[in-house]
Amino acid sequence: MKNLTLKQLRYFEALLRHAHFGRAADACGISQPALSVQIKDLEEDLGTALFERGPRQVRPTSFGIEFARQVRDILRAVDELGELARASRDRLVGRMRIGVIPTIAPYLLPTLLRELSQEYGDLDIHIRETMTSRLVQELLEGRIDTAIVALPVSEPSLPEIPLFSENFVLIRPPHEVPEPIPDAEALRDMRLLLLEEGHCFRDQALSFCRMNAALPRDGLDGSSLATLVQMVGAGIGVTLIPEMAVPVETRAATVTVSRFRSPEPSRTIGMIWRKTSPLAAELRGIAAVVRRSAETMKQANDSQA
Repeated sequence: MKNLTLKQLRYFEALLRHAHFGRAADACGISQPALSVQIKDLEEDLGTALFERGPRQVRPTSFGIEFARQVRDILRAVDELGELARASRDRLVGRMRIGVIPTIAPYLLPTLLRELSQEYGDLDIHIRETMTSRLVQELLEGRIDTAIVALPVSEPSLPEIPLFSENFVLIRPPHEVPEPIPDAEALRDMRLLLLEEGHCFRDQALSFCRMNAALPRDGLDGSSLATLVQMVGAGIGVTLIPEMAVPVETRAATVTVSRFRSPEPSRTIGMIWRKTSPLAAELRGIAAVVRRSAETMKQANDSQA
């Protein structure tokens, strides 16, 4: 395998991830024919096929699946060499890939990006917004450097740094205001609107209501907090959202915001990164900026309330 190159390994990993030559080529910034040639050369050098080609999708062969495990280890090690070099400098520079879950990103990022720009002017911030399970996988594969998520994640190779906590609030139609604020038991009997499966906030809401996530529901799920709040405004049901989302999501909806009786449902927000990352000390510095940004955001929200 004397002709094996790092570039080919990155192309292989992109094709494995996107399962489509065109999308993988776009992600790599090259033409589809060029990517096809590189993958073909790699397969010829290895002496066996890595992918099964279909008309709309490509799938890894059994060898390709085994090969992928080694490739990801190699690419992660190479990336960590770059992180080691960055960690040796006097200040944090270069690209920083930060993952954020969707129930945090729209509300925290405006303040966070502004403060990161002030604190780390030479840092090239790349944001990846997706659900926790995907962020964890991308962290383990070295495709992002850190992630802001709801804790716990409980992945042994990813240290968890708690940053702040926030309560959940009840969103309901205005005509329900005279009624008592429901407790967890009462919520189980109401039309509770939740995020679709895969969102950790859905699981946290179900946990508060002591509802079984495996039980079938009647289609009252949304893809975003904005959708849930608008559904409440239309009189379809009630929902829970985190405090940080209230100013953004309720300003254009005919809904009311109510606090639960103590103990209020809440979540802990924190950061995770690879235990082996040479940038651990620098990431702790970024974590401090995230914590400060959350405090600034909360103060601004409280002043508007």
